[in-house]
Amino acid sequence: MTLPWTGHTWLVLGASSSVARAFARLAAEGGADLLLAGRDRADIERTAADIRLRTGRSVDVLYFDADPYTDHAGFAEACRAKVAAVEGQYLDVFLAFGAMPSQEDIDRDFTLAQQAITVNYTGAVSILARLAPVLESRRGGRVVVLTSVAGDRGRGKNYVYGSAKAGLNTYLQGLRGRLHGAGVSVTTVKAGFLDTAMTYGLPGMFKVAPPGLCARACLAHAAKRREIAYFPGFWRFVMAILKAIPERWFKRLSIR
Repeated sequence: MTLPWTGHTWLVLGASSSVARAFARLAAEGGADLLLAGRDRADIERTAADIRLRTGRSVDVLYFDADPYTDHAGFAEACRAKVAAVEGQYLDVFLAFGAMPSQEDIDRDFTLAQQAITVNYTGAVSILARLAPVLESRRGGRVVVLTSVAGDRGRGKNYVYGSAKAGLNTYLQGLRGRLHGAGVSVTTVKAGFLDTAMTYGLPGMFKVAPPGLCARACLAHAAKRREIAYFPGFWRFVMAILKAIPERWFKRLSIR
């Protein structure tokens, strides 16, 4: 039996996150080979060893830093070379890295604002721009980017983080148009609250979703070549309501 992701190599950026680990395991179980990339190489090596043992798939580990001043061009070339070594192999990308300092901390220390913008927007755009020619040359691949519902409406409680995600969402719309002609889909997954290390202990969260379910949803949306999806799905309706509230009223609400 041919598995659904046979002939695909998934590049997982930010592979030490809980969502990325679950996504990588599911993709490998579906027949995909993997390139796991991130800063914590020791942690990622453990994930790679576990997936190899469980699935027998090829799993390589690459060092990757979201900082755009690192060698993103060289990283993209390394990915191209690894995929090109297997004839007819598609390259797919799952981008799952991010940084979410609290707005209160950002207000006290602007370097944290720079960090949020660099990781969530500039770094993501930098690596996707370098990977785009590789994707065009391989044709038929998928790109899935895990963003946030915070990018749908500016809120006083997280507006720097939200603005970076909003910028990334707009960039992905344009990238989707660029890559469409090459047969490459770009899926934006806008997540609500996830039970991850990044959100642990933060106040005001409700309906926190397991990272494993998010990973499964991301892979399913990739298979269907969806353009924009919300996870969990009810966030589509929540954000539609919030976006419809006029600014003069919204700024007075406690949810701002």
